[in-house]
Amino acid sequence: MTLPVTATFAPGASPPISGAPALPTPFVFNAADWPQQDQVPQTNSEQVQAWMKELDGWNIPDLNPTADGSCVGDPVAASSAASRGWWTCGGYTRPVDLVACPDKLTWGVSFDDGPSPFTQTLLNYLTSRSLIATFFVVGSRVIERPQVLLEEYMAGHDISVHTWSHRHLTSLTNEQIVAELGWTRLAINRVLGVTPTTMRPPYGDIDDRVRAISLAMGMVPIIWTRGPDGNQYDTNDWRVAGGLATGEQSLQAFQNILGNASISDTGFIVLQHDLFAITVDLAIGYFLPAALSHNPAFTLEPISKCMKMPATDMYLESTTNTSFPIRNGTLDVNGDGTSDSSTSPNGSTNGGFTHSAPMLGSLLVAVIAAVISTLL
Repeated sequence: MTLPVTATFAPGASPPISGAPALPTPFVFNAADWPQQDQVPQTNSEQVQAWMKELDGWNIPDLNPTADGSCVGDPVAASSAASRGWWTCGGYTRPVDLVACPDKLTWGVSFDDGPSPFTQTLLNYLTSRSLIATFFVVGSRVIERPQVLLEEYMAGHDISVHTWSHRHLTSLTNEQIVAELGWTRLAINRVLGVTPTTMRPPYGDIDDRVRAISLAMGMVPIIWTRGPDGNQYDTNDWRVAGGLATGEQSLQAFQNILGNASISDTGFIVLQHDLFAITVDLAIGYFLPAALSHNPAFTLEPISKCMKMPATDMYLESTTNTSFPIRNGTLDVNGDGTSDSSTSPNGSTNGGFTHSAPMLGSLLVAVIAAVISTLL
């Protein structure tokens, strides 16, 4: 059942983000103004060519696109996953990635792929429990349901970019990646009047090339947590929606997450979705209530708060943080003067870089090192 939005907001209304501009005029969809929904946008448009200039001055790694974003589909790329920082094959991360909350027993709550016909049901539940989350939204869905996005934002939830058509970003060309991020960023801005400073790659499919492009466009990557054994904090709700798993199996996956989180030294970020009725039903009927009633108790927060970032940092128009997002310059994703080493999910050393949970502090260290390297 699709529920109506619970509130409407007039142009010029003040959002809950300090320093953010007033709400723009209501969004009106005109198909001629936007790429085809759920398709990778064309790259020869004036908009995409203008956005490509944002990459000027950045060191975008010269990595070939993967065949299809999977390890099996591209064994050659998979064999060099560590050196290219490919998360899909081995969970490799960089210090710029936000992947876990620093405080133990803290859950950075997030939902991917909306706004959908079922998002309002989720929003109503979150409001009833005084919970705030982070929404990674798809551009093709934003232009369908701008009022739902507006309600998310005005309720204080974080809004972040999740691409235009939900493709594996490592499989795309530089121009296509820019188009996927740029059109989604623009759609959000047209509806809310703000520009997100974070993104989540669909399927977690990111490598150093995708990272550099995202950061050059002002968006810091956020992924979900992997445990010390490489186990993902993934509810598998998407597998239930796709008929690949049962609800019972998804519930067991979440029980495993809670068990791992209870003994972890840090907090965590979990993959959930608000695209389908079943994924929302699982969230409000089991996942969130289970976490709220868990012993020991979990603290449920949006990712910005769990990462100890002010909500203002989440939007370009309101942030006063000169290091978040990373400003233009030559990017060294490792922050060590090289781009040939990465972090394994269990904290081991690869190529001379040792990993501890990459938090905002690590991000700022990397930024400072990158800036220094460009000045020398």
